[in-house]
Amino acid sequence: MAPSSATWKPALAFLSLALSALVWFNGLLDSLQRPSVATALDLRQLELAALAAPAVPAPLQPLLVGADPLEALRRELQRLDGDTAGLTAPQLRLQWALLERGRGDDAQARALLQDLRATAELPPSRRPLLDALLGSPSPSRPGEEPAASPSALAVADPALLAALTPDDLIATLLEPWSPSPLLRRLGCEQLSADAEDRPLRCLEAGPARGALWRLVGINLLPALLLLLGLALLVRQLWLAWRGRQAPLPPLQGPTLSGVDVTLLIAGGFVLLGEVLTPLLLGPLLSSAVAALGVDLALGQGLQVLGLYLGLMAAPLTLLAVLLAGLGPVPEGGWLQWRWRPLSLSLRWAASHLVMVLPVVALTGWILQWIWSDPSGSNPLLELVLTSGNSAALLCFAATAMVLAPLFEETLFRGVLLPVLARRLGGTGGVLGSAALFALAHLSLGELAPLFVLGLGLGWLRLRSGRLGACVLMHGLWNALTFSNLLLLGG
Repeated sequence: MAPSSATWKPALAFLSLALSALVWFNGLLDSLQRPSVATALDLRQLELAALAAPAVPAPLQPLLVGADPLEALRRELQRLDGDTAGLTAPQLRLQWALLERGRGDDAQARALLQDLRATAELPPSRRPLLDALLGSPSPSRPGEEPAASPSALAVADPALLAALTPDDLIATLLEPWSPSPLLRRLGCEQLSADAEDRPLRCLEAGPARGALWRLVGINLLPALLLLLGLALLVRQLWLAWRGRQAPLPPLQGPTLSGVDVTLLIAGGFVLLGEVLTPLLLGPLLSSAVAALGVDLALGQGLQVLGLYLGLMAAPLTLLAVLLAGLGPVPEGGWLQWRWRPLSLSLRWAASHLVMVLPVVALTGWILQWIWSDPSGSNPLLELVLTSGNSAALLCFAATAMVLAPLFEETLFRGVLLPVLARRLGGTGGVLGSAALFALAHLSLGELAPLFVLGLGLGWLRLRSGRLGACVLMHGLWNALTFSNLLLLGG
């Protein structure tokens, strides 16, 4: 006779829970070895401020770009070079050298340029710029043809260098470096012979204005949202203190047991989704992308999208099986989606999003004060920040703003929270689902902010009685993050 479910299900649930705890523990420890995207974000924002500075009206400069954005950028590059990993990117080292020369420290600038020119991996096409900045061409390496380029001639003939237009200088010297607008401007300023003519020759008004608007989007709009969220949060606390809050609607969810939910989260989500799916599906996706012959960025986007779809498949299939065994579906469905009216769900989502913003921001500031370099950022953030492929960005956006909110809210606020609430009350359900939601992202550095976000999503689930509103709030949160990365990445 086959063993009854009363015997094997608890045993399988316990085994799944033990293995999942081990997987999550190792994942959290491994997150300490992953680089943090915060350093790259800070550097991009400083570069954006330096680029935008000429277009910022003088009264607004302290607010938008600071007193001296170029000096702030130089200090950050110097700090990064002093870290364990050092400042290895050639473009960043060149930018640092140009900033040092711009502030009058020619000795430091020459040392940086000479170190960069001595780099064995430096392509020959990039050497003429360094030769021009140093004032004399470097000897060719053994077996290498001498560089016969307009830049080398310009070094030998200062009059020719002075006659070149900024466009000529950029095309001849900077093009091999794939320069950013800021690097083009700094290089032009150092290669121009006439100091009085440098601002007019080298300033590109279009990129400066574009950087200004991006700074407004990155700094001022979030600040306004924070103020609005703080006001709404104070209002909610006042209503709660006066006892004027509307009563909570009935919390409806699937009548699953603790064993069933353990099998769903630990077995379906962690073991089948996070562990087994990448092992089985990853090589297939890599082969498919290689066969398509797409570029690297689009290939990464397709693999991220495909892996997330695969991760969703096992737990959602298991959930469908569990729900099918519960009998007749209640009015409104087991998960209480309640999308309609969509305008009401959007209002719930938007209001709770802005209310949770100041709390998450405060948590992040406290964490930064306690732990200055937490590391362990989501790798997807770095991919979005550095990708310039529109199709790849569309894949990342679909994953972050559509699939992830639908899937995660189904599990954590649709199933887990109501099951926990039946045993622990509404507060216990919110706390427990938020804790597992934060742990599931496998990032020690982001654990506290994600827990607070999970609390906000759980609070919305209790107050609105709408899982659809939680999905919308989660999607809007990820959309804000995604938009910020796009603005910084340019």
